[in-house]
Amino acid sequence: MKIGIIGAGNIGGNLTRRLTALGHEVSVANSRGPHTLTELAKETGATAVPVEEAARGAEVVVVTIPLKAIPDLPKGVLDGAAEGVAVIDTGNYYPKQRDGRIAEIEDDGLTESRWTERHLDHPVIKAFNGTYAQDILDRHAPAGTPDRQALPVAGDDEAAKAKVRALIDELGFDTVDTGGLDDSWRQQPDTPVYGLREGVTGVTKALAEASPERKPEFRA
Repeated sequence: MKIGIIGAGNIGGNLTRRLTALGHEVSVANSRGPHTLTELAKETGATAVPVEEAARGAEVVVVTIPLKAIPDLPKGVLDGAAEGVAVIDTGNYYPKQRDGRIAEIEDDGLTESRWTERHLDHPVIKAFNGTYAQDILDRHAPAGTPDRQALPVAGDDEAAKAKVRALIDELGFDTVDTGGLDDSWRQQPDTPVYGLREGVTGVTKALAEASPERKPEFRA
């Protein structure tokens, strides 16, 4: 597939490494410009592009940047993507550590990915938000491996969700369907599943044990 990655930090960089290794055509972008991604491009064979071009022709686009930076993305950043593009949101809200207070999340009760979806003006699938970046490189395993690590995946677009789950399976991980985006609070920071390195049974149990109440340390 043709895949665009917006954000070349730990998650974006390691997804670039794994997806190119699997034979996908990857375009990767960051806020500082393609000239800062020459080493990653040389290492992986990915194409470094401006943010405005990352989604061009892509069947999957991964948005993996700090939540506070979402509104600063160029307008129409997903224009030019393939029809039916699946957009993966890996973001998390860290009000005290990084993002500042976002009223729609704290006062209106929007889930983090619902807030992101509204800014992107396109449905998103929440995945990889609680995954350790190094695990993308180190903990993948063939399908059917006992206790293969599972990742929670949430979203409203069932076709896009199926595409993302299939891609995650190809990357070497099982998945558990969290439900729609309004249920994605079950995998936000400080929930039992966040950072969990377990299989389908453990992830399913952790999702069921989550509370929708946002703890004080995750409020601004």
